[in-house]
Amino acid sequence: MVLTTRTKESIKTALAMTIAYGIALSMDWDRPYWAGFAVAFISLSTVGQSLNKGALRMLGTLLAFVVSLTIIALFAQERWWFMVALSAWVGFCTYRMGVSRRWYFWFLAGFASVVISFDGGTNPVNAFETAVLRAEETALGILVYSLISVLLWPTGTRAELDSATRALSAAQRKLYSNYLRAMTGQGEADDAHAVRMQEVQARNRFNQALAGARTDSYEVWELRRQWQRFQDQSIDLMETLERWHESLKEVEGLDLNRLLPNLDALTGDLDARFARIERMLAGDAPEGTPRAIDLPFDKDAVRALSPFHKAAFVVTRTRLQHIEALTRGLFDTVRDLKGFGGASAPEPVKAHLPGSKLLPDPDHLAAAVRAMAGLWLAYLLWIYITVPGGSGLVTAMGPFGMMLASHPQMRVSMLIRPVFVGIAFAGTLYIFIMPQLSSFAGLGPMIFAATFAICYLFAAPRQGVSRSIGLAMFVILIGVSNQQSYDFLSIADTALMFVLIFALLMLAAYIPVSNQPESVFLRLLGRFFRSGEYLMSTMRWDPTRKLTRLERWKKVFHAQEVATLPRKLFAWAPHIDIEVLPDTSTQQVQALVINLQALAFRMQELLEARGNPQAEFLMRELLVDVRAWRIKVQQTFKGLSENPVAREQKALRSRLDETIGHLETRTEETLDRAAEGQISDQDSENFYRLLGAFRGVSEALVDYAGSAGAIDWARWRENRF
Repeated sequence: MVLTTRTKESIKTALAMTIAYGIALSMDWDRPYWAGFAVAFISLSTVGQSLNKGALRMLGTLLAFVVSLTIIALFAQERWWFMVALSAWVGFCTYRMGVSRRWYFWFLAGFASVVISFDGGTNPVNAFETAVLRAEETALGILVYSLISVLLWPTGTRAELDSATRALSAAQRKLYSNYLRAMTGQGEADDAHAVRMQEVQARNRFNQALAGARTDSYEVWELRRQWQRFQDQSIDLMETLERWHESLKEVEGLDLNRLLPNLDALTGDLDARFARIERMLAGDAPEGTPRAIDLPFDKDAVRALSPFHKAAFVVTRTRLQHIEALTRGLFDTVRDLKGFGGASAPEPVKAHLPGSKLLPDPDHLAAAVRAMAGLWLAYLLWIYITVPGGSGLVTAMGPFGMMLASHPQMRVSMLIRPVFVGIAFAGTLYIFIMPQLSSFAGLGPMIFAATFAICYLFAAPRQGVSRSIGLAMFVILIGVSNQQSYDFLSIADTALMFVLIFALLMLAAYIPVSNQPESVFLRLLGRFFRSGEYLMSTMRWDPTRKLTRLERWKKVFHAQEVATLPRKLFAWAPHIDIEVLPDTSTQQVQALVINLQALAFRMQELLEARGNPQAEFLMRELLVDVRAWRIKVQQTFKGLSENPVAREQKALRSRLDETIGHLETRTEETLDRAAEGQISDQDSENFYRLLGAFRGVSEALVDYAGSAGAIDWARWRENRF
């Protein structure tokens, strides 16, 4: 009989759960369900992913071991300072969950500290034993599942990594082809949004596969630097393609083949490189090595262009040159990965914002406050009121509060059904089946069958939350121990405790501010435009003025806000309740976010262009005109921060076009007056990039105004509960 993957994975988890319980009971360890928890939550589809998650769980538990014992030792007789220290640690871990790639480590470090502190803190004499027991049983569960996953139907991540890598390369080639057709007007271009979504999904799949393959594949571990280089280059290529796409509107109507005589050769070679990379990833040896292709331009034809067309041309040419260099680097990296020889690719230069690691993220800070508030609400209820579950209310509030706080798009209502279905299922086994069992010979098959059923019924990736909650409820409620006792009130008590937990989670969702998707969306929009307004205020041209450390910090912070907020809005967009907003469609919200992302790219280009050295003659001559444009854009940002559609699209276009037109005229006059040799070729290129950034920000603002004007924002501001 051939077993499906779904059946095999369910058998592996069920077998590991049964063995972990059997060993814990034979060792007469208290709380054997801790070992069951470890099995339940590290069981993933491949060996590498499971081992990676198991390692993070173990390391997080060990850190929680140290932190919880330290808090107990310092505040054993001070319950309020004890809770202040513990909640501060939980808040810190919740914040780190949002900014670290190893979020699961911080999740365990936070909620395991709550478990150990409250299980051992009520009896400080046994605190150390409780912490050691937690670490031992976690290690037991991880060890048992790891051995079974390696020995029984092992599924390595290497095949998944190879498949994900090919899918990512194919998606980027499709994205490049789509944008190239948009630039040259050769045939119909695909829906850019749909193609981008394919690339994002492929990149997320690749990232997960790479994390697992580093653990279960010695070959991948040996080539980890090359794989990391491939990952960095793919991210850089994706961002460059997006910036190239956003700048295509400005070159519409230009004869690029005349301006760039080598354009067809370049674009043809780029497509051939993508194809050769895909063939190498499939195992075929490369045919030669791609050579660097220069992109000369017709100086006379470019000189005849208007200043803003020159600026658009310079930006487009720069993007194409960067794509050419990136694809050569990708080719060399893939050749290294596949062992086809050749010179090693150079390490990519990573561009980091100065001091960005020290910048706070307001959304992750709000998540930390929310998790701390939920913990305090549960603690105060336990102190002053007799509540179902006792200290278990605080213990359970830890993981649920941290998870919901760090994933604010997840609604509390999504957890209610899985929790109470799990309570009903585990309660039935606890009341009707377990009293009939007298030894592990009967208990073991029951644990196996129940675990298998939960894993088999909730095997789909989208059912991961239901599967985890089902296993957790089963492990908690059956309460297996060597001195087993049964009490229906424990089931009822747990059910009532979760009713209270969900009520507290719903209340905590409004701390420090409302977590309603529409409200969050409006707040993020306001923050984006306030940051844009601040950045525009920093673009005054004064070469003699030096920024203070605080001013540099604020500039980097607001630049980070502009760069990251569109992604956060994209994450919130699917959760907008369109049913209660009859005049708003999903397509309108998506168009708004896409236009905002384009504006973010344009702002980043403006910051980069503004950071390049500019010819003093040009800047002095055009200072008044550039300042007029900057102030108008700054005022527009200010208005949009207060109202998402502060000005109609036509009025905004008329206002900005007038300013841009005047700036273009003044630029031509200034360049005509410039003496020969007064402006170098590099000065000209830098200034044209700056002009292109001016025009790009203006166009992106107009496009945003058009998409924002189609939405009825008054309905978004209505309070709903």
